[in-house]
Order: sequence, then C-alpha cells, then structure tokens
Amino acid sequence: MKRMSRFIEVAAIVLGLSLSATTHAQLYPNRDITFIVPYGPGGSTDPLSRFYSNALEKILKVNVNVENKPGGSASIGTSAMVRAKPDGYTIGLGTNASLAFQPLINKGLIYKSSDDYAPIAKLVDLPTLIIVRNDAPWKNFAEWLADVRQRPGKIRVSVSGVRTAPDLAIQELNKVAGVRIASIPFSGGGGEAVIAMLSGRVETLATQGPGVVAHVQAGNARVLAAFMKGSYYLFPDATSIVDAGYNVSLPASYGIIGPKGMPKEVHDRLVAASLEIGQSAEFSEFAKKHGYLVDAQGPDVFRKEIDQYSTQFSELLKFIEKK
Repeated sequence: MKRMSRFIEVAAIVLGLSLSATTHAQLYPNRDITFIVPYGPGGSTDPLSRFYSNALEKILKVNVNVENKPGGSASIGTSAMVRAKPDGYTIGLGTNASLAFQPLINKGLIYKSSDDYAPIAKLVDLPTLIIVRNDAPWKNFAEWLADVRQRPGKIRVSVSGVRTAPDLAIQELNKVAGVRIASIPFSGGGGEAVIAMLSGRVETLATQGPGVVAHVQAGNARVLAAFMKGSYYLFPDATSIVDAGYNVSLPASYGIIGPKGMPKEVHDRLVAASLEIGQSAEFSEFAKKHGYLVDAQGPDVFRKEIDQYSTQFSELLKFIEKK
C-alpha cells in the first residue's frame, strides 16, 4: 500500500512538472519582452533592431521593447542579456565581433564561448565599407590606398568601437595589404563614427551601409570600397576589396541570442518566430533597401558560425598583438 501511495505521489509530481512546462509554453509570452541592442542608436543595428522587434511583436502579440546598452565594444549590453533571467523575456542582438572576438581579449566577460548563451537565429551579414566625405581628394579606393602607403598611420578611420566589425576589417586590411591605417574608435557606436567623418575629425569612415545610405544619397559622402567579393548592390560603384587583390571580406554578422537555460518550448518559440521573420518577403524587401545580406539560419548553424569566427579572430589577434 505504501509503495502504491509512493508511486502515485511520484507520478503526480512528474505529471505536475509536465503540465507546468506545457502551461508555461502555452502562456509564453504573456508580458513585455526586452530586446537588448548592445550599441547606441544611429548605426547599422538601428534599422534591423526596429524591424525585428516590430515583427516579433506582431507574431508573439506582446510589446517588444528595444533597450540600447552601448559600451565596451558591445560587451556591456551582451553581458546584460547573458546574465538575464532565462525565461524568454530578455533576448538581444548578437554580433560576430561581440560574441566571437570580445571573449578573446576580455577575459573578465561573463560569457566565454557560444556555450554560455543560447543562439536563437542568424539574420543577416553586412559588408564593411570605406567611406569619405564628398569633397575628399581621393577619387577611388586605389588612390586612397596609395596615400595610406605613402603616409603610414596618418590616414585616420573612424569606427564604432574598439574591435567591432569595422575595426577588425581595418586591422585585417592592415595585415593583408601591409599598410598602417589608424583606426579611431568611438564608444557611442556607428552614429558618432559617422559624425566624426562628416565633420572632418577623421579622413575616413569604416562602417556598414544602413548608417550612411542617407548621407551618400544626399551627396555628403562617397563609398570608395566594400569588404566583399563582387559588386555590392547597395553601392555598385564601390570597389570590391577582394577583387582588387586583398582577400579581406570580414562582414558584420547579426543574429538573435538569449540567456542560457531557457525552457526548450520557449526557445523553440523564439527560433520559429525569428526564422519566420528572417525568411519573410517583407524582411527581404527591408534588407534590400538598407543593404543587409539576408542569411536566415537556425541556432545550430548560427552557433557553428560563431565558433568559426572565433578561430578566425584568434589568428587576426596574433597580428594585432605583434604591432
């Protein structure tokens, strides 16, 4: 009798846990979700974050509040997301620079590898661009690079923080081309880096398309080159740095991540919603307008890509530390 009673008690507990998990999944989400963007407003992450959060609101039928947490080359906002309660109500934008490079140089981070958070979905890539004011003396990338060679360290390039994707692309160009370009980081993100170039504080800007499309269209800036192979549809006149003989195509890679330990049902719901967004015709149209290269992938592919970037960045770091 006691055995039977104990069996019933255990069965009730198991059933209760099962029903609790099912109920949790059915109820999720039932309140606002916070979407942390580890960069300041005004850069290439702005349009993507707004589109994603608005689309997620429509799918999940709750408010998705974007919270910009810049600083530490995106490590501050990323760390805040990683240490959040793993209930699915705090997620964030993850980049290859913040996820794969920052742990290599900042040993105090709460996250060390892709095992310390939950990849949800890869969304897009963005090639880094070399941009100058419209009145700059260089007509094209070849002239600009020739001047860089003649004046080592004198041509300054504004970037959205130390060891962000634009900074890493410039360091890779230094390595491959055997030149010395001065990379000037701005802690406020892409917006401040753009202003620095437009105001003449630096000669050149390295950033992605979404933050400068309006300035180029207004005739205030020119795109000299793109860190990619082949023509970039957003700025087809820009020189392909790879086609020019320099194998540097390090993009900014953007995806969605959450804290480690989320319930599987919640994680699956976020994965499904994110892929629905990334694979939609509306997202494709939005991406084309702003210069993003759509690459919607699930969490396993996204995790593998982050790990591959970590290996690539390790090699680049050896070069940077030798300088």
